Amino acid sequence: MAFTQPPLPFAFDALEPYGMKAETFEYHYGKHHKAYVDNLNKLTEGTELADKSLEEVIQLSFKDSSKTGVFNNAAQVWNHTFFWNCLKPAGGGAPTGDLATKIEKDFGSFDKFKEEFSNAAATQFGSGWAWLIDDGGTLKVMKTPNAENPLAHGKKALLTLDVWEHAYYIDFRNARPAFIKNFLDQLVNWDFVAEQYATA
Repeated sequence: MAFTQPPLPFAFDALEPYGMKAETFEYHYGKHHKAYVDNLNKLTEGTELADKSLEEVIQLSFKDSSKTGVFNNAAQVWNHTFFWNCLKPAGGGAPTGDLATKIEKDFGSFDKFKEEFSNAAATQFGSGWAWLIDDGGTLKVMKTPNAENPLAHGKKALLTLDVWEHAYYIDFRNARPAFIKNFLDQLVNWDFVAEQYATA
């Protein structure tokens, strides 16, 4: 059973009024994400991993040094799919309901969460990801290098921001902080994050 690339949850140009060009998704989704899917299928074809779920492949390959290539591609397929769902046109702002209450409880305020998340995204050296996670019932911010994700560490991801340079260079050149601010102000799909929290 081959691994597949899920469709984007919005049109390529849907985020243009909110700071992300269609060209970004033509490259990021159409080339980068697709390449991870294609590479994963090549690496797992005919192996015991070919019939596993993507999540199982990530967990089984993470601590196996002979499967670093498998892990990197599997995790990047999962990370990107999760990231697309964290975006929506006219998103951003603040969450509501139980998620908002939990963020205020665990971080002190929504502004404190934004500060911590922004700092994690800005200070991840080189390529990587910033995350909001549920760690045993407590919400925390986490950053991971390269393809690593909370799933590999047994944590539940609620929100992510891709801080690989290809995620923002077309729209923001090398201004990662501007990309982070725009994400929080205009793009976060808090409905999706709340769904992840409800199933944590």
